[in-house]
Amino acid sequence: MPELLNDEIKNQIREVFNGLDKPVQVEYFGKENDCDYCAETQQLLEEVAALSDRLEVSVHDIDVDAALAAQYGIEGAPSFTLTGKEDGHLVDYGVHYLGIPSGHEFTSLINDLIMVSSRKSGLSDATREFLKSLKDPVHLQVFITPT
Repeated sequence: MPELLNDEIKNQIREVFNGLDKPVQVEYFGKENDCDYCAETQQLLEEVAALSDRLEVSVHDIDVDAALAAQYGIEGAPSFTLTGKEDGHLVDYGVHYLGIPSGHEFTSLINDLIMVSSRKSGLSDATREFLKSLKDPVHLQVFITPT
């Protein structure tokens, strides 16, 4: 399959990734058969990860590695989560994607990689205090559809 990212885009991403602080592991879950965009999503993630030594992709089959997928709350393919690598283990910050991050979602992917690498959410102190006051778990999902 031809590369998805051209040289101009790769150079722009490399420049942005110069500021990556801590390592990020992308835990990718796909399927060998009957999966729209699995091959393309895996390829895209691998091309992006190749642009920085702070990024790594682990590839999993969602059926074979069902227990690991369940641990991350992954329910469909292609999916992936962005985890921080800390002292030999992975920290799940809850940044999960379902489907290929193309179009405007590609920018979100790059920004999320930077955010996970910095270990900073960008939330204000007031928002953090409010979130601490929540008593019940909150499951937030953002849905994006191609137009």
